[in-house]
Amino acid sequence: MSMESIPLKKNLGTLDLVLLGLGAVIGTGIFVVTGAAAATYAGPGLIFSFIIAGFVIFLMGLCYAELASRYPVVGGPYAYMLQIAGKRLAWVAGWYTIWEYLLASASVASGWSGYVNGFLNGLGVGLPVIFQASFNPEQGTYVDLIAVSMTLLVTWLVSFEAKKALRLNNFMFFIKFGIIALFIIVGIFFVEPSNWQPLLPFGFSGVASGAALLFFAFLGFDSISMAAEEVKNPQKSLPLGIFFAIGISALLYILVTLVLTGIVPFTELNVKDPVAFALRYVDQHVLASIVSVGAILTLLTVLIAMLYGLARLLFAMSKGGLLPRYMNQVNKKTGVPTNATWTAGIITSIFTGLIPLQQLAEITNLVTLIVMMMLAIGVIVIRKREGKPTDGSFYVPLVPLVPILAVLSTLYLIFQLSLLTWLLFLVVTFIGYIIFIVNQRKTAHKTS
Repeated sequence: MSMESIPLKKNLGTLDLVLLGLGAVIGTGIFVVTGAAAATYAGPGLIFSFIIAGFVIFLMGLCYAELASRYPVVGGPYAYMLQIAGKRLAWVAGWYTIWEYLLASASVASGWSGYVNGFLNGLGVGLPVIFQASFNPEQGTYVDLIAVSMTLLVTWLVSFEAKKALRLNNFMFFIKFGIIALFIIVGIFFVEPSNWQPLLPFGFSGVASGAALLFFAFLGFDSISMAAEEVKNPQKSLPLGIFFAIGISALLYILVTLVLTGIVPFTELNVKDPVAFALRYVDQHVLASIVSVGAILTLLTVLIAMLYGLARLLFAMSKGGLLPRYMNQVNKKTGVPTNATWTAGIITSIFTGLIPLQQLAEITNLVTLIVMMMLAIGVIVIRKREGKPTDGSFYVPLVPLVPILAVLSTLYLIFQLSLLTWLLFLVVTFIGYIIFIVNQRKTAHKTS
């Protein structure tokens, strides 16, 4: 049997997909973004920001669910656009999704490294400064050694059979869920309703701006669609996985925000660790330490889910002839695309270790929004061409109204982004265009 013909192993169920999605979604958003967003954007009205962002993500989730159910193949947005519009647009969707996963993985590894370096420095056993952060000679740093090491370790874990690789993700998610539940249950007793006044200190415009920021707290649910060829019953499990991941994460975000803004006046929440800060604010220092350690540990679930998704995307695009062929090889024993997995991990570790991500991270927002908009339009196109699915697959209700709503919502969020982000986006697009053209010429030369 040739390496290319070996199928991915089908051993994932609905629960695995839900936990994969939640592992990707619930991380830095709930432990970091909530505080700054409340302090600078929406105050206690941040719950409405989460509701708006959650509604937009739900509309997108409907589109993802129909496409995942229609086309239960590995590759997510790339695979769907390949079916709907051909190689050129599939490359665009795949290229932008690569950047989404690459930068999300690198930023999580970088954040994790910051926590660990701080912890080691506190114990007096810190690494030499040159190894503590990405390349910045002015600060005396050249490579983030801990971030690189952690990325490669997680890559090694993800190179195992999918079920085994995701077992750690599932275990860590339950720790994460326990920490969040602990905060909500204990925090309720310290809530002062007066802290919720005024409810909308920045008006509705603050709520809307908060929604544009918090949209990105939900990113990662699309990693579920990357697992399509490793799922026992994809038509049923993929839509369920997507909806449960979005619904549970939205509920947890809203509950944490309610308790957080009820414990601490929103003006004091512009901190890097708002959940732990709130517990320290009411003298629960032991619990605050537990939350901090738990947050560090469980950021790993985001890295596992993102690297898993990126590896499957590279594998799918290689199978389609849009990336080097060596990445479509599957390990006969584990049923895992090992070459694609290590390529994803090594590239991510280079980004994590050397490149300051502040300049690049915002592109993630824009490329993801554009891919989601493409998929919403894709649902309208495929319905017109093929009609409603009749084989029991999930389908979006009220087409074209729901996809049009999804497109308009996405456009609104896109126009909240800065000019610098758009300029960086044009650079990324140009690089992608060059790679596509070179690859097409190579393919044409080989077949001529």
